[in-house]
Amino acid sequence: MKTVNWREELPAAVTVTDRENMIIEMNQKAADLFSKDGGKALIGKDLLDCHSHLSQEKIGKIQAGKSPNIYTVQKNGIKKMVFQAPYFENGRYAGLVEISFELPAEVPHFNRDMQ
Repeated sequence: MKTVNWREELPAAVTVTDRENMIIEMNQKAADLFSKDGGKALIGKDLLDCHSHLSQEKIGKIQAGKSPNIYTVQKNGIKKMVFQAPYFENGRYAGLVEISFELPAEVPHFNRDMQ
């Protein structure tokens, strides 16, 4: 079976932590996004050190509730969707994944319930 390194060219920033909040993986888009903070040098660093107290509380709620945090944000005229969620290994909490990607000005919405 051919191995495909889809993470590096995915048009979304992907950052992964372990259960102790250590950043264990970042794709190139995430490294570029966080370049001012060190980019891939953040791997091995504590995620909580990169966030405000308010953000640390939100991270704690994601971990405690084992449910995702999903929101949009706009900065410098660019709107992004952010998805932060826990991941599990053998049913046990193993860490967090953050995926963020740019949204076009108009996002089509298809209501499949109405068909």
